[in-house]
Amino acid sequence: MTTVSTGHTASGKRSALSKRVWFALVIVGLMGQLAWTVENMYLNVFVYDTISDDPTVIAAMVAASALTATVATLLFGAISDKAGRRRVFIAGGYVLWGLSTMAFGLISVEGFEKFASVADAVILTGIAVVLLDCVMSFFGSSANDAAFMAWVTDVTNTENRGRVESVLAALPLLSILIVFGTVDGFAASGQWSTFFTLIGGAIIVVGVIAWFLVRDAPGIAAQPDGVFRSIAHGLRPSVVRANPRLYLAFCVTLVLGIATQVFLPYLLIYIQRYLKIEAYALVLGIVLVGAATFSVLGGRVIDRVGKLNFLPSAVVLYALGLFLMFFARDTVFVIVAGTVMMTGFMLSVAAIGAAVRDYTPVDRAGAVQGIRMLFTVLLPMLTGPFIGAAVIRGADEYYEDLGVLKQVPSPGIFLAAAIVVLLVLIPARMLRKQAAR
Repeated sequence: MTTVSTGHTASGKRSALSKRVWFALVIVGLMGQLAWTVENMYLNVFVYDTISDDPTVIAAMVAASALTATVATLLFGAISDKAGRRRVFIAGGYVLWGLSTMAFGLISVEGFEKFASVADAVILTGIAVVLLDCVMSFFGSSANDAAFMAWVTDVTNTENRGRVESVLAALPLLSILIVFGTVDGFAASGQWSTFFTLIGGAIIVVGVIAWFLVRDAPGIAAQPDGVFRSIAHGLRPSVVRANPRLYLAFCVTLVLGIATQVFLPYLLIYIQRYLKIEAYALVLGIVLVGAATFSVLGGRVIDRVGKLNFLPSAVVLYALGLFLMFFARDTVFVIVAGTVMMTGFMLSVAAIGAAVRDYTPVDRAGAVQGIRMLFTVLLPMLTGPFIGAAVIRGADEYYEDLGVLKQVPSPGIFLAAAIVVLLVLIPARMLRKQAAR
């Protein structure tokens, strides 16, 4: 597992990305991020508004989803390596992903009240949402995190991955902006059935498009190892020792992920309920457009100066933005602080994401996605949201909603995240030393 992925074609020559590949990267990647936006932000709001205001409930749901997503990516990453194909898993997975997303529109406390008491109906609704979230995460991660992300590694090379990763890093923010501009009104007015139906339908459409748009990279040989042997391969200590740069890069993504999960699950609730910014969609829209623009422009800089040389500056910028968010209260300050924060986040993710692809073995691009999920999703989501929940409980802040006091996220989540972010500099320095050998 020491031969890294350089993005060579079957003939051994490098090739520039075609317009078809770029279009597939953007359209399939964007729809995947739209779906994750619904899960990571709106599903939390759905639970908060209709089921429970306890932050621990959201943290538990995030953790269960992360575990499911990681298992799915480990499994289908290895399966796609074994098959030597990605397209069928991308297209089919997106269709199933869309159907499971639409199913959220069928769940409500009122529906369970027909069969149970009010108290039991709330519990049953919570269980149903968590289980369906796991189903949705399974299909989504199989299609996006396993097959699609492996395909991106297949079709890119060391000379263009900085630009590609900067675009991919901008897609989550662009997806939030699109959701705000199209279906946020349905969520804000409590029309959750319509909200989930529209999002799920869009995912299905892109899944169909992907079947005709995505082409498996030429020259990708099927992995001879069995699926479970392939999964176990990347977890062996000997493999970790043989690939120190790859696993140090994963450690960087781990710390970045933990820091982000401290505040991200509660971000929309914080802006709406604590800051009481009514025009939150406009504020986030400005922040996302600005940060996405800086991220895309920064992609060329990453390729020019080097991924590891660029990373420390991006991390410090991210920490600065989080620190500013701790003090931000008025709309203008939030826009400035949020732009700095999200720009630093996206550039950090782009730089280390490109490095991970550079260090990925050419014959195990799918299986590596499962290992990546351990560091970028499972472990961060098992820790970050609970750190955030502890900060929120410690602050003991509430707001009144129709005569009922509800606990609300506090600014401390950003300060806690900033402290964690700065810890990234430790594995980042170790990685630079290792790469220089």
